[in-house]
Amino acid sequence: MDAPTTTSPQPRREPTNFREFLGAIGRPFVEVGGTVRGIFSVFGLTLYYLVRGRTRWKAIFEQLHEVGNRSVVFIAVTLGFLGAILIYLAGFQALQITGDLQMLGGLFLQLLLREFAPTIAAMMIATRVATGMAAQIGSMVVTEQVDALRMSAAQPIDYLVVPRFIATTIMMIVLTIFAVLVAYSAGALTAYLSFGLNVRTFVDMSFIGWFDVLLGLSKALAYGMAIPIVACHAGLNVFGGSEGVGRATTAAVVNASLAVVILDFIISGIGYVILSLVS
Repeated sequence: MDAPTTTSPQPRREPTNFREFLGAIGRPFVEVGGTVRGIFSVFGLTLYYLVRGRTRWKAIFEQLHEVGNRSVVFIAVTLGFLGAILIYLAGFQALQITGDLQMLGGLFLQLLLREFAPTIAAMMIATRVATGMAAQIGSMVVTEQVDALRMSAAQPIDYLVVPRFIATTIMMIVLTIFAVLVAYSAGALTAYLSFGLNVRTFVDMSFIGWFDVLLGLSKALAYGMAIPIVACHAGLNVFGGSEGVGRATTAAVVNASLAVVILDFIISGIGYVILSLVS
């Protein structure tokens, strides 16, 4: 008589739709984590080659012209109109509430230094410069020029990213100062033409302290370091030919703008915590 045979239980399989549902939920988090990890990796290598690599002055000056000189008109028009609009709206509201415009210029300058000028200028630079960097480096990846650099014992980070990093960091600070001057001048002109406010009354430095200047310059420095790293990371990770270059330029603008917003939140929070402790 044959012994009874036992069959091992089959593993329970989850429904395919449920696995696809979980994959759809987790995939964005995995992609975001990989992007953040790659950006920090590029940033670390950039700092390494910034110290240990060879300084390419010609490439740096070319990027200074590309980032700075070609952004002057863009920044001037944008910040000029926004400064005029803000002063007109703020002055109109002040007349309705208090009827006093003497503090308008001082408070506006404080707003410019702390938040408005560095952040808006960085958004404009992220829009114009990040796309160009991602497209240039992405095209080099597609045409295998980056692979040729590696075969020639030249590191792409040192050759491509470091000059853009140095130039954008320097010009972001310069363009922030320029944005403050343009927006404040446009605001003073608007206050004079719209409300008859004397320019000497508008130019008020009594609200400005070391904290305002330091906070604005810290933001400009952080934005200038973040934008080229994010843009170059998008360009170096291009795949799929010309369509990949298009995806990289879109990712560069979105990620650079998001980096500006996150850094703005972090630096503002740290700055106000330090101010509360000091005062």
